[in-house]
Amino acid sequence: MTTTEQPAPAPAAAPPARQVLPAEERYAAELAFLTAQDTGPRPPGWALTPRAVVTFVCGSDGEELTLPAPAAGLPARMVIGPKFVGERALVERCVVTLAGERGLLLVGEPGTAKSLLSELLSAAVCGTSALTVQGTAGTTEDAFRYGWNYALLLAQGPTSQALVDSPVLTAMRTGRVARIEEITRCLPEVQDALVSLLSDRRVSVPELGAAEEAQISAAPGFTVIATANLRDRGVSEMSAALKRRFNFETVHPIADADTETDLIRRQAVGAVERAGAAFGVDDAVLDALVTVFRDLRTGRSAEGWDVERPGTVMSTAEAVQVAASLGVAAAYLPGGDVLDLLPGHLLGVVRKDDPADHGRLLGYWDGPVRRRAEEGSAMWRRLWDLRGSLR
Repeated sequence: MTTTEQPAPAPAAAPPARQVLPAEERYAAELAFLTAQDTGPRPPGWALTPRAVVTFVCGSDGEELTLPAPAAGLPARMVIGPKFVGERALVERCVVTLAGERGLLLVGEPGTAKSLLSELLSAAVCGTSALTVQGTAGTTEDAFRYGWNYALLLAQGPTSQALVDSPVLTAMRTGRVARIEEITRCLPEVQDALVSLLSDRRVSVPELGAAEEAQISAAPGFTVIATANLRDRGVSEMSAALKRRFNFETVHPIADADTETDLIRRQAVGAVERAGAAFGVDDAVLDALVTVFRDLRTGRSAEGWDVERPGTVMSTAEAVQVAASLGVAAAYLPGGDVLDLLPGHLLGVVRKDDPADHGRLLGYWDGPVRRRAEEGSAMWRRLWDLRGSLR
């Protein structure tokens, strides 16, 4: 009797890589280190101490932290890098708010890293940033409360097994942080579903009748972080009752030009590397990009010249996108000076909201750009020569 040799099974395909990892995975090593390094008291349900949460978000200022005792799989020392560029006092107030189990609302202009701060805080406090609701005009109360598995609902009627928890309800059950992005884009009647939830810390499910499961109470540690861009179109005013359930913290644009330039460089380098290329944009081009953004954002140049501000928010996040686009173009479509591409990308940014912003950008070229060119700067002279590309 002969046997036929069977071919070896094909190796399992590797899981596809992800473009962006959540903060709890991206910084898993730092979170594990801080968990072991700071053994002080923690609020109920917290993975880290409040002090360690602040260190995770703001960094250790270059200081090498040391573990109090050896821990398997962890280095004895580690420097915690900064992840959010902003005032440490702001982060400390946010942490205090969350430790008191009060709702936190981060407000400010678009592109000021409110969502990033929300993600970092959630990852550090409870180990996950995934319990998130994206607010839109189409968001319903179900996104904040619960829904139903309609197949089970038809087969069994309203039971706890047919109940589908929202991310907020999951956070309540497990004592974690729920994130609500762009809360003011939700309709007011939808927003107000949060009022009783944040006050009573429980959700009633009347469809379950008198069953014990009809009352779902929040576990210790539950709280909510919401974000809001108050300048956006389509914003719905929050009720006074809901505002009282939150502590408001305003996230401002980065004040220091050098700090903003360093952040834009790091973020752009990472974006271009994810695109499979090396970042090849000269520092002088990045400096010009940041200068233009800051001048248009503040309405005044570094030299003290008045600038007409466009209606579009010239945010750091937009500057990162422009820098990354320049880097990708330099890598994959080489030819000529990358500085020549800058005016076109700037025009793409300012045209997003108000057509009149095109004229404001031209006015900026006729003002600060021309004056810097006349003062002898070769780079600004080249930008002045490119004015025709803005038409």
